[in-house]
Amino acid sequence: MPFNRINRNLRSLKRYRQVLGILIKYGFGHIVEQLNIDYYLQLGKRIVSLGTASRELERLTQAARFRLALEELGPTFIKLGQLLSTRPDIVPLDALEELQKLQDHLPAVPTDQIMAQIHRELGYPVEELFKDFEDKPLATASIAQVHRGTLKSGEKIVCKIRRPGVEPVIETDIDIMMGLAYLIEKHLPGGDLYDPIGLVKEFRRTIHRELDFSREGRTTDRFAANFREDETIHIPKVFWDYTGQTVLTLEYISGIKISQQEELKAAGMDLKTIAENGADNFLKQVFIHGLFHADPHPGNIHVLPGNVICILDYGMVGRLDDDLKLHLTELLLCVLRRDVDRLIRQLLYSGEVHDESNLKNLKRDLTEFIDDYYDILLQDLKVGKLLIHFVDILTEYQIKFPSNLMLLSRSLFVMEGIGKQLNPDFNMVEQLKPFAEQIIKDRYSPSNIAKEAAQALQSYQALGKSLPKDIKEFINRVNHNKFKIDLEHRGLERLVNDLDKSTNRISFSMVIAALIIGSSLVMQIDKGPMLFGFPILGLLGYSVAGFLGFGLAIAILRSGRM
Repeated sequence: MPFNRINRNLRSLKRYRQVLGILIKYGFGHIVEQLNIDYYLQLGKRIVSLGTASRELERLTQAARFRLALEELGPTFIKLGQLLSTRPDIVPLDALEELQKLQDHLPAVPTDQIMAQIHRELGYPVEELFKDFEDKPLATASIAQVHRGTLKSGEKIVCKIRRPGVEPVIETDIDIMMGLAYLIEKHLPGGDLYDPIGLVKEFRRTIHRELDFSREGRTTDRFAANFREDETIHIPKVFWDYTGQTVLTLEYISGIKISQQEELKAAGMDLKTIAENGADNFLKQVFIHGLFHADPHPGNIHVLPGNVICILDYGMVGRLDDDLKLHLTELLLCVLRRDVDRLIRQLLYSGEVHDESNLKNLKRDLTEFIDDYYDILLQDLKVGKLLIHFVDILTEYQIKFPSNLMLLSRSLFVMEGIGKQLNPDFNMVEQLKPFAEQIIKDRYSPSNIAKEAAQALQSYQALGKSLPKDIKEFINRVNHNKFKIDLEHRGLERLVNDLDKSTNRISFSMVIAALIIGSSLVMQIDKGPMLFGFPILGLLGYSVAGFLGFGLAIAILRSGRM
């Protein structure tokens, strides 16, 4: 268990106390206490008796305090917050907006350390690799910092270098997150519904991918291949001779940020065309290539001459297979056609419906949801907002959807907002319509139907071959009493833990009662050592019983259960 490993690691324990102290500082001490941290880490009552947030912090919303806590906790927790900002299924809308403000910025690493990292990765000193290399970083972040430079060939480049020593810090923090996730699932009511352990595992996989810059380089090349024939988008070139796991060298892009509208106008750009090109390119990523940029904020999107869109930073991407693309299209069409019954059928087919989902109430809420958007003109309909609202309903009924669809809803929301800023008349529905129609057309084309029929036939053929063998094995197991059914009891761990605590308290109380009764009997005997006319043994028994009783009372009061 990761938690036991944390307990044995002194550095992790020190960091654990730091994490808990910051959470308490920002007003989350009640959650720390609920997790019974002191029980596991043996920190004593010191960790749970610390004060609440200062008055200045108390004036902030809980979401704002959570964001500030993540920023103070450092790189790994900032990255976790950025992942949570893409999960409207588990994070309320106000918290999503706060998490999107996370400042992923740290003081710059000294240039000599950066140069040493490049030397270790590429095998040559910076002077031999580059014609010039700027000391001042172009950007600094939690995992890497970026420097401009020039190759010996004269090509302008940017070099993204992983911060030295960041990997062990991230590994320690992930272990701590896993321990906290374990406690949240075990002690917080309803904590298991959000699968905190699964979320940390997903985060660990994501951040490990981000730490490997060669993977980001391959992803960048894949986007470039997907849009090789498209003149409305430009993907930066990767210089593989100057790239490795900790160093990524890319073509330098001298463009204008898509949010700088005045500069775009001054350069003779057409804002309406830019909005359409940006949305068109993003929808091609989603519906044609099934690989989309999952962090399309304005700082990552530049505009080049000719209204050409250039998207930077491919560390976070999402993927949609053909089935997910089809289901997404069907869901959107069901909403636009007000077909609630078909929408529910799609949800049952596409998502993981929790046992407690109430289909009658779900149908009522979905009908009201569609009615809310029915009277809105298509040109005024905000697809991103619609998806966020839709996800809120799914969350309320504990209908889980693939994380890539959650990434998509957030990315689509951002892209639509950028389009509206550039052109108030921008209409994402009109941009989306031809892609949805093409997917439906391809889905029911004769060639696709024939392909699916052939695949189904192959599946039934394989089933027919294996079925006799499976039946024979089943009968043999039954005949030899080797047939077993595994039953999983969910939610009983907490009951067992509470019973264990109650039993220990009862046993403790019996010991205290025995000490009191035994001491009272000894007090009636005038033999043995005496103190102030009373047997010392009796006084000692009373003292021990009083000390133990006081400790038991404190433990009960701190647990909040009388």
